[in-house]
Amino acid sequence: MEPWARPEDIRWILENCQTWAIVGLSDNPGRAAHGVARFLQQKGKRIVPVHPSAQTVWGEQGYATLADIPFAVDCVDVFRRSSQAGQFADEAAQIGAKAVWFQLDVIDDEAFTRATEAGLRMVMDRCPAIEWPRHGS
Repeated sequence: MEPWARPEDIRWILENCQTWAIVGLSDNPGRAAHGVARFLQQKGKRIVPVHPSAQTVWGEQGYATLADIPFAVDCVDVFRRSSQAGQFADEAAQIGAKAVWFQLDVIDDEAFTRATEAGLRMVMDRCPAIEWPRHGS
């Protein structure tokens, strides 16, 4: 098992993270982030869109950057290419998040090392909507 897909970390994030900043979430229903955000919302999680256009999505105010969010975030869920994702793991640590989740096909081993050394739990190459039936409550 990859260290970034440990069932105990997946379970912990799904159970303990209530506020999810979703990097790359826009009001485009054709994008995966749109459906995953709705799924998380239906499971009782607060979603926070993070996108340069700062759009409101699923009734939640968007913010251009993680640093712009004026309240605590538990998990930063990243829908960006692997080559761009690492900066968001670093920013998650800077804003005091508890966890980072990189979506399917998003992998950055160095970001994983930095995030976990900073004390965050991190999952990569997984989707919470897929993992929920296996690990959620």
